[in-house]
Amino acid sequence: MSRYDVIGRMNACFTELEQALGALQQQIAPLRLLAARVFSLPEVEKGQEHQAISHIAVEQHVGQAARDLALEHYQRLFIHHNRENVSSKAAVRLPGVICLAVEQPEYQALQTQLALINRLKGELEQIITVDSGLAPEQRFEFVHTHLHGLITLSAYRTLTALTNPDSVRFGWANKHIIKNVKRDDILAQLEKSLKAGRAVPPHSREQWAALVSREIDDVSRLPQHATLKIKRPVKVQPIARVWYQQQQKQVQHPCPLPLIALCQAESGATVPKIGELLNYDVDAVKHRYKPDARPLRLLVPRLHLYTDDATR
Repeated sequence: MSRYDVIGRMNACFTELEQALGALQQQIAPLRLLAARVFSLPEVEKGQEHQAISHIAVEQHVGQAARDLALEHYQRLFIHHNRENVSSKAAVRLPGVICLAVEQPEYQALQTQLALINRLKGELEQIITVDSGLAPEQRFEFVHTHLHGLITLSAYRTLTALTNPDSVRFGWANKHIIKNVKRDDILAQLEKSLKAGRAVPPHSREQWAALVSREIDDVSRLPQHATLKIKRPVKVQPIARVWYQQQQKQVQHPCPLPLIALCQAESGATVPKIGELLNYDVDAVKHRYKPDARPLRLLVPRLHLYTDDATR
């Protein structure tokens, strides 16, 4: 696929996504609001993106004000939606839930619209991260040349609908993203980055080439049977725990955006109980006991690549 085809598809997909989000707002606005609670989190200032987080102060909004913040947040996709000193590298999060009374036609229409929005979000991410053929360090320039100021993480985040939940409670999650990888796949990724011949700040072109070359040498020295894992820490995230009484089932959702609870009166649904998101305090976190894992050695720090091979 040519570069021009990719640009055209990306722009068309994003335009359709914006229109679909606008239509969603028009669908939700006239519906009866049963309850709403959203939580504003401190914005990340420029230069503070990689700072360790030990405390997060939460500001609560309820009722109509919470619903209006949620509808606005679903369409908050660009840097210019943020204040001047707010980082463009960290998408703003607004955990919470809005609960809407719906009849069957409204329920079906909203589910159809949400499915369309999430499909377009997935297509946009596929175009940018896969179909473009660009390395991760090249995508920023590509996106911002053609969709100036787009915060891709905000654009990719899907919307979550709940059907007749009995309660929605909130909390915080600390976790790692862990992925098993193959040595040859990592080598191919590094070779591609080296061949791109680009300068990746804060490195010059020559410094970046030397760094990647050392990483290739380190990975090449590993035996084929060595275990390799990407173990990337994820900063503390707000989550929602949703309880369904009839099924006796709890479902946990990541919650960077307000959930949309669709409550069907004809099905006997009542207004769900909505919990509060408390301030985060790292010193108050209680960790469940986990058995000791096999020790791993950090091999390529910038990729969070670990190995069980002890040789150096």
